[in-house]
Amino acid sequence: MLDQFTKYIQDQELFNADDKVLLAVSGGMDSVVMCELFNKAGFKFGIAHCNFKLRGDESDGDQNFVKALADKLNVNFHTIDFETAKIAEERKISTQMAARDLRYEWFEKILKENTYKFIATAHHKDDQVETLLINLLRGTGIAGLHGILPKQKNLIRPMLEFSRDHIEKYVLEHSIKFREDSSNASDKYLRNKIRHQLVPILEEMKSGSIETIHDNILRFRDAELIYQKQIQQVKNELLVKEGKYWTISIPKLQEFDPISTYLYELLKDFGFSFSQCEDILTNIEGIAGKKFRSESHELLKDRDSLIIRMISEVPKNETLSLGLDEITAPIKLKLKKIRKTSDFRISRSPDLVQFDSSQISFPLQLRKWKNGDKFYPLGCTYKKKVSDFFIDKKVNLFEKENAYVLCSGEDIIWVIGYQIDNRFRIRPETSEMLQIEFVKD
Repeated sequence: MLDQFTKYIQDQELFNADDKVLLAVSGGMDSVVMCELFNKAGFKFGIAHCNFKLRGDESDGDQNFVKALADKLNVNFHTIDFETAKIAEERKISTQMAARDLRYEWFEKILKENTYKFIATAHHKDDQVETLLINLLRGTGIAGLHGILPKQKNLIRPMLEFSRDHIEKYVLEHSIKFREDSSNASDKYLRNKIRHQLVPILEEMKSGSIETIHDNILRFRDAELIYQKQIQQVKNELLVKEGKYWTISIPKLQEFDPISTYLYELLKDFGFSFSQCEDILTNIEGIAGKKFRSESHELLKDRDSLIIRMISEVPKNETLSLGLDEITAPIKLKLKKIRKTSDFRISRSPDLVQFDSSQISFPLQLRKWKNGDKFYPLGCTYKKKVSDFFIDKKVNLFEKENAYVLCSGEDIIWVIGYQIDNRFRIRPETSEMLQIEFVKD
């Protein structure tokens, strides 16, 4: 088993012989065997153990057992206690999810503070198959078919080559002591139900089913590589970053089939589910302005594009008074008074504007535009609604929601980033100007 273990590490290029690895050790059979193999192979390693305080004295017993193992192997031992149930309630997630998050957050902290290069977990071949079946039941798509990967950034799984039977045989042959987690016998959790009920049925139906599923996982992994290469090409073509927003051209998207799968792959990193993508497609030929939300992002169906922004970027209504100072919230403006010289040229940029200072009254008022707002666009001698101005400029709903106006008294002097008011323009007789720069992220 030792030779097979070291060969798998080399074949999968999990780490180099001189790298120091942090082993996640629960005290159970799999992780204890991983420790033994690391020790016999002569690799550099330390041991990390989390006490999740979920099984009373049994959890404390696991912690003491792993500490004794680290002392026996003469390696560094890291341990921590978590009030997992309390944290799960605070984060509004399951206890299992809280334990997983806490574990990996702590592992990353240890890596940063020490000389470890990788974190190793003792997932094995049976875990691989169970994970695939869980993913099939939950509906995770093609990415869920590759099971547990041997290496993901600084996380490695050097035991994936071995089945549970193989590990048990090694334990018996070498009289290795380990701790049995009583929760493993409970069918309270989905993984345990699959392990205790579904897997035996599959083996009963066809001997060697688990090995066959594992072989298929390797084929699924290859198929996923081909799939992801195509998806990345489509992302590069369709997903365009424009300032704070991401946009997807609707006409271009409609060239791809199956469109629902392509749209899901484009939007899943923004938190949208497959069913939400189907809803978006149902409304894709409808009028502009319909919005969809995930937990982290908001999507707008505009005229010819889908526009995505972070929910944290959804603006809040507020009014600020400002003088000749730089402000950074809610948007960044730089204000200064300058003298008009003979070689002066008026800025043509909508983000760098100048006004006749004599027409301006301080303090200025910065606020969101609202329905009913009117101003005189530069060059016009008549008032126009800001809403009509945005329609003429084909400004999308997200940009409208993010638009601010700057006011002198009751008068709008600038629809920021778009147009100044004609009444406050630079005139031939202007001697002093107020210059304002809108600094975009």
